[in-house]
Amino acid sequence: MKKNNIIFKSTVILSLLLGFSSCNVKEKKEQKEEISETKKEIPTDLKWSERMLLSEIHRFPEASKLDFVDKPRWSYTNGLVLSAAERVYKKYPKESFYNYIYNYADTMITEDGVIKTYDIEKQNLDMLKSGDVLLYLYPKTKEERFLLALQTLRSQIDTQPRTSDGGFWHKKRYTSQMWLDGLYMAEPFYAHYTQMFSEGKEAKEAFNDIVHQFDLIQKHTIDPETNLLYHGWDESKEQQWANKETGTSPNFWSRAMGWYGMAMVDVLDYLPETHPGRAKLIGYLNQYAEAIVSVQDSKTGLWYQVLDKGDEEGNYLEATGSSMFAYTFAKAANKGYVSSNYKTIAEKAYDGIINNFISVEENGVVNLNKCCAVAGLGGNPYRDGSYEYYINEKIRSNDPKGTGPFIMASLELDR
Repeated sequence: MKKNNIIFKSTVILSLLLGFSSCNVKEKKEQKEEISETKKEIPTDLKWSERMLLSEIHRFPEASKLDFVDKPRWSYTNGLVLSAAERVYKKYPKESFYNYIYNYADTMITEDGVIKTYDIEKQNLDMLKSGDVLLYLYPKTKEERFLLALQTLRSQIDTQPRTSDGGFWHKKRYTSQMWLDGLYMAEPFYAHYTQMFSEGKEAKEAFNDIVHQFDLIQKHTIDPETNLLYHGWDESKEQQWANKETGTSPNFWSRAMGWYGMAMVDVLDYLPETHPGRAKLIGYLNQYAEAIVSVQDSKTGLWYQVLDKGDEEGNYLEATGSSMFAYTFAKAANKGYVSSNYKTIAEKAYDGIINNFISVEENGVVNLNKCCAVAGLGGNPYRDGSYEYYINEKIRSNDPKGTGPFIMASLELDR
């Protein structure tokens, strides 16, 4: 009997302990679920600009590895996203945003002002874009190494190979070629640097040179029937992709025209009010805006990868170009460069981006989908600029060439 009592008591105690333990586990599980519901990685009640920047920081904790690379590098995509981050920080001054920008420069610029992975001998206009980061940081930090790096980048402009009428080659190896992309890579940096460091005759000549680049791209790449601009122009007409009479590439690529639109609205931030080139650039911008709207998809408000061939097989609505156009129109309208009607057009485009390209993960991380990963002209393997070439390039999510402009469009539209 005594033995049975002991067994009974032990069973009761064990049951109580197990019950208490399972309650504890259940309670902890419920608490964990409640915490995961209330504390997402990225809050969903923020503006889209903050949400996308936080998502980029989540994807790429080191800004030097933006664009899905394994090792730190100096590249235009870093400069693009960090220019967007600078604007987010100005509106929402969180220390983590500033640190993200600063850490890129801190990683990539040595104590002696040398830019890691940058090779001036390649004369690549793309490499000037990240100079915008240094133009932002130097006045704040006064770090000598940032100034030295800026001076190195500026010296590239002095030695950049040019066409016979003074247009910058896109890269040294792209002989005699101007690309729309290059206007965004070089001219905002060139104009901002000039505003910050030059004066008198030197500044006047530099601003004249900047406007001249836009004059030349208008002269050589515009299609007189549609006012759309071809991706590139080869002065020598020797490239396989070049029209033997005009030297232009054969198609209107969405992102190329996106780069060009952003180049115009951003250069106007630095071109003096009194400079005669301002009125000219604003004229180009209005002509451009009208042409871009003529090929906008009326249903979604978006744009196709190859702008004027939306009804052809294989073409698709593309996120990077659409984000660039939304930003360009919103900023141009906000600044008064174009009619206020373009703000409405930008809003429609932005709605199209949210409805067709944006997805949000359970942890709040925001994705921008349907981005063309990369496209160019020439090179090896050879890119012929054909319709088939553009529509068959890799498509991926969260390409910085889309996330950066999306952040900037979000800020301009205050969405």
